[in-house]
Amino acid sequence: MEQRHQRTVLFVGKESTGKSQLIASLTGRPAHYSNFRGSTVDCQQYALGDLALVDAPGILLHSDSDTTVRALNELDRSEAVALVLQATHLDEDIADLLPLVAGRQVSAIVTFWDKIRNAPRAAEAIDRLSRESGVSFTPVDARALTSNDRERILHVLSNPSPVRKSRLEQRSGWQISAPESLLGVPLVGPIAAALLLLAPALLAVWLANGLADRVDPLVKAWLAPAVELLSATPLLAREILVGRYGLLTMGPLLFVWAVPTVVLYALLLGAWKASGLIDAIAVAVQPFTRRVGLNGRDVARIIMGFGCNVPAVISTRACSACSRLTCIQAIGFGSACSYQFGATLGVLSKAGRPELVVPYLGALTLATIVYTRLVSTREARDAANRMVVARRTFLAWPRPRDVWREARGMLVEFFRKAVPIFLTITVIASVIDAAGMIDHLAGVLGVAMAGFRLPADTALPIVLSAIRKDGILLLADSNILAGLSASQLLTALFLAGVLTPCLVTLVSIAREVSVAFAGKLLARQATAAVVASTALAWAGWALGY
Repeated sequence: MEQRHQRTVLFVGKESTGKSQLIASLTGRPAHYSNFRGSTVDCQQYALGDLALVDAPGILLHSDSDTTVRALNELDRSEAVALVLQATHLDEDIADLLPLVAGRQVSAIVTFWDKIRNAPRAAEAIDRLSRESGVSFTPVDARALTSNDRERILHVLSNPSPVRKSRLEQRSGWQISAPESLLGVPLVGPIAAALLLLAPALLAVWLANGLADRVDPLVKAWLAPAVELLSATPLLAREILVGRYGLLTMGPLLFVWAVPTVVLYALLLGAWKASGLIDAIAVAVQPFTRRVGLNGRDVARIIMGFGCNVPAVISTRACSACSRLTCIQAIGFGSACSYQFGATLGVLSKAGRPELVVPYLGALTLATIVYTRLVSTREARDAANRMVVARRTFLAWPRPRDVWREARGMLVEFFRKAVPIFLTITVIASVIDAAGMIDHLAGVLGVAMAGFRLPADTALPIVLSAIRKDGILLLADSNILAGLSASQLLTALFLAGVLTPCLVTLVSIAREVSVAFAGKLLARQATAAVVASTALAWAGWALGY
């Protein structure tokens, strides 16, 4: 039987125009993740009959982001293009995007029509624009497609038209901005935005740790017979399987503690995205982030690292070229991933000092801001730099299917990339540990702990945290905790958390940028961590803590 040719339609639009929502509502099916031809940029592909709908990354015209450049390059190789334009800013979107597809087979879909449909002569304006451009404009509400909407969209996608005129004289004549919210209030708005950014991470860790506390003993009891049996195997095999870094030893930390945190965080962050809250937060914090060389959207990527640094680093492909490396360094320094944050809370709980999480996050935030300002480029901090500022977005209650669609990408990256790297590094760490190298290094560094007002036995957890952040859990040893004051415990947790990115993150950064950049980042971060930890330690001593 002859196989039918599936025609590819590339969906192109600015960020936050409802492009992904439109395709998901149109097909009612989950996306298949694939790469642009000849690139490493993931995109979502949906099947709709004889059509393959490809959701390209959102275009940021005033940005030179990697995803924008590749999305624009992909236009030249696409059979047909579907322009997704936002009705509330229709004239602006047409002026920016229609010239990009001149000479190609195009259909245009206008989203957010529910905000416009009652405007005087709105339908007539759409007809005028269609006639002048030669392209069929189809207005819809992407969140609530009717069967008639689907039929109309399918028709125009199957019958695209060449762009007759890319610079239009006709105008819709309207521009509607989202209403102001609390996030738009001076001073109060940025503070509320910062709390909303931290809320998913805090809530996810709290809920996941509560679950892990109950599940962990059951898993360990279930694995106990296998651990006992494998303890009789030869030395190297024993270390790899059930040693201090063995697969069965570290496995529960991954699947019992980290995975629930990442899943919950992805779902919560998905709700923030599906509601439009992330874009609203980006607008609120933009005036402040520009001072340290970041775009408002970059803050969301840093917070994403609280779930897992790997997808957060990968998401920086959408950053402007002048801010991407800064954003990656901020993630490596200040994004306390699920391992690090969960382990930190575990140590504080064991020490009976859960209240120290507040100064810990305060110190981490302040140090990250200072560090980011120091490593950022002058170009990124220049007020004249036209890094994209998100439009004030329309907020809506998130629907479960939209939340899952947003969360799925982060989870795919975690299970496809972070977990294999974790397992590989676990094996490598076991081999190094079997050779006695880790204990030797910890012994050497124990002398250096005096500079941070820390006892020598804190060196081993700090060394192990450079490999994997859940090495912080070794600070929960009763003998170590008994000798630490509040400020010493805070210093030890901070130093272990930020001295270096974990190896998983470092490998991901090397793959995303280069080995040379990863090496420079490592040196810079270690230097900054030593300075910040020393200041924290001696400030605590001066205050008598």
